[in-house]
Amino acid sequence: MANVFTRTSARNFAHMPTPLTRSTPLFLRRCLATARDTQPRLRLGSEAPNFVAKTTQGDIDFHKWLSNKWAILFSHPADFTPVCTTELGAFAKMKHEFDKRDVKMIGLSANDLSSHARWIGDINEISDTKLTFPIIADPNREVAFQYDMVDEQDVTNKDDKGIAFTIRSVFVIDPQKKIRLTMMYPASTGRNTTEVLRVIDSLQTGDGKGVTTPIDWIPGDDVIVPPSVSTEDARKKFGDVREVRPYLRYTNVKK
Repeated sequence: MANVFTRTSARNFAHMPTPLTRSTPLFLRRCLATARDTQPRLRLGSEAPNFVAKTTQGDIDFHKWLSNKWAILFSHPADFTPVCTTELGAFAKMKHEFDKRDVKMIGLSANDLSSHARWIGDINEISDTKLTFPIIADPNREVAFQYDMVDEQDVTNKDDKGIAFTIRSVFVIDPQKKIRLTMMYPASTGRNTTEVLRVIDSLQTGDGKGVTTPIDWIPGDDVIVPPSVSTEDARKKFGDVREVRPYLRYTNVKK
């Protein structure tokens, strides 16, 4: 499969009248289907797909593991790779910040559990930390394809088993198991842990206070009154409201 399933052949297969069923392997389903048919459609507000997987902290049913908590699911191309090692070390060091926000953390990497266990030792030593959140073992990219954690280049950029590599994806999932925010990075670019925390702060503040947040907002900054709320009602709810334009009004809420 790895030798013959090039990008060109994937395009050719996509136009063939090939019947697709749930029993068709995910890799073939993704390459054979048109985007309109069975390719993942994970929009903001979609329910996060459930799955059962092995992790460094035991087997999980993802929805049961989520419970009624906020969570982040973030993927990595492979174990023992330089960018991934720095990222997981940084996330491990900031776990207390996610705990403050009642956010569960779970990583994913495209290797098996024995590899993960050895790699965590490296991460802890290199970053002088202790990684305590689970990492999903996804050697066959089953979860990666379910969440569409690959890009067009990676459909033809495969490992020695003929399976496409995983990119750096982040999914922020709310207590109703809805996908609230996604970030997609190429394998060459490391993520920003501070930005992941910032957007969680924004989402939680918006849900809790009924506001929106402007460019570069961080907790403590002024927030925006949504257009659906009149200035009169906003002043009743928030007190001081600064009107720049009828459609742009600022107030402050203490988190």
